[in-house]
Amino acid sequence: MQFKEFAEYFQRIESVSSRLKMIEILADMFKKIDSSEISMAVYMTQGVLAAPYEGIEFGLATKMAEDALSIATGKDKNEIESLYKKSGDLGLSAEMLMAESKLRRMRSSSYTIGMVYDSMIKISKASGKGSKEVKVRTLAEVLAASTPIECKYIIRYPLGQLRLGAGDSTILEALSVAHTGERRMKEELEHAYNICSDLGFIAEELYKFGEKGIKSIKVTLFRPIKPALAERLPTPEQIIDRLGGRCAVEQKYDGFRCQVHKSGNTVRIYSRNLEETTDMFPDIVKATKDSIEAENVIFEGEALAYNEKTSEFLPFQETIQRKRKHDVKAMSEQMPLHLMAFDIIYLNGKSYMDLPYNRRREELGRIISQNSERITLSNMVITKSAKELNKFFEESIESGLEGIVAKDLNSSYIAGARKFSWIKLKRSYRGLLSDTLDLVILGYYLGKGSRAEFKFGGLLCGVYNKKSDMFETISRIGTGFSEDNMKKLSSLLSKIRAKSKPARVSSLINPDFWVDPVYVVTVRADEITRSPMHTCCRNNSGDAEVGYALRFPRIIGTDLIREDKRAEDCTSSEEIDELFKQQKKVTTKF
Repeated sequence: MQFKEFAEYFQRIESVSSRLKMIEILADMFKKIDSSEISMAVYMTQGVLAAPYEGIEFGLATKMAEDALSIATGKDKNEIESLYKKSGDLGLSAEMLMAESKLRRMRSSSYTIGMVYDSMIKISKASGKGSKEVKVRTLAEVLAASTPIECKYIIRYPLGQLRLGAGDSTILEALSVAHTGERRMKEELEHAYNICSDLGFIAEELYKFGEKGIKSIKVTLFRPIKPALAERLPTPEQIIDRLGGRCAVEQKYDGFRCQVHKSGNTVRIYSRNLEETTDMFPDIVKATKDSIEAENVIFEGEALAYNEKTSEFLPFQETIQRKRKHDVKAMSEQMPLHLMAFDIIYLNGKSYMDLPYNRRREELGRIISQNSERITLSNMVITKSAKELNKFFEESIESGLEGIVAKDLNSSYIAGARKFSWIKLKRSYRGLLSDTLDLVILGYYLGKGSRAEFKFGGLLCGVYNKKSDMFETISRIGTGFSEDNMKKLSSLLSKIRAKSKPARVSSLINPDFWVDPVYVVTVRADEITRSPMHTCCRNNSGDAEVGYALRFPRIIGTDLIREDKRAEDCTSSEEIDELFKQQKKVTTKF
């Protein structure tokens, strides 16, 4: 497909306010793209060069894009910067400047999707001495051969500013419609995506081999699986009742969740949001090579900082110091990590996802060397007694841990889903709603009075409805911000402003500025209340005119933004509905 036609589809997608219309446009676009370009088209629609775990970044700064635009249009850099400051969107600036440019196009033929993508790969691979010049020259060449509308998206793409608002679920649904004419394949595509985490690969397999290709996608080494997630309940009694009696109860650790892939002497580690973190954990890599007695394996664990002298796990505030790119080796020696392994997904050519939890636990224990000092099985008891579960919970809390996770002994590993086969109980659950929630920022308000100078006065936040692939509002947050917080949020959010309400946002409230659903923040609130203003669970609350809201919400955490979570990884509307029901059942007596 010519990139001009592709860009015109992007323009149409950007202009719609309906998710269903977005799916219709995407499906029409995907129908016209052949198998040789479909993976590239999907990556571009996501705004990436490859699946997240590949770790391929553009490495193109805004100043470089301005330099390339200057070369392609013949415009002065100062003029470009001035226009960019006015528009706040270098893509729009590029479109306007190219329309005004009197320079003749450098190519008589147009670029295709594949040609633009290959140029972006070339930009990403340029490194070392002279790499800046290569990046600028390559981008300038593409811009100079393109129309104004193409230039808008060619600039936005490597800067991470496409602003299409098409989430993974929306793209999967559009692929289903493009291939079958209906949405019936969405669930099958989602299952495949949960075990390979690569939308471009999914699309390519679908186009080359049809439904048979999707069904053939299996768990594969060095292609991370979306992690299984736990639901929550407030009391041991409810947990035992929900799991039907006898269950496994593991200690819950507050550290780095690690999905470890090992093949021979090659080890790679992936984070909760599937980014490769191998270089961060040289001690865990070495321990895996030394202590895991399996040729090929994928297993999961939680890595925590460990004081070898006192045999104590350190709090997360100290563990987080290991999250760095510099002086990693020195830090690993100063603050070694201990990996508490809790599940196995794949072993020597066979997926273990469908095996019951108790079998998986047995196999995991079998492959960990008895002499291992860095990797051990998570502490666990098996019980059918709420009293015994609570005793184990109390002991875990006294040890400085978060709490426990109870697991159905017969449950399979459910990738990418939050089910009641795993149920967590944390110390914070002793209050009405003391546990934290992860909310996505949907919009923000201008500051007034003492906050006017920061151009920031508060946030409109929401949760994710997986069934509808929509973000629903649940709270306006206007308190608890430090001056540094306000400056940081003002700077971050001004860069992702949307012209109008994004198509995947459901809201009755209009903030001063809408933003693309990108950033996740951790919030604590006193309770969940009924609200006619918010759309969270509006159709589930028992009243079509009433949703749920948070009472006295405040942002917590020193880092402010949860960089380890995508927007779709925030708290779900289904969780909120369950938490609201639990509030009436919570007792302070365990």
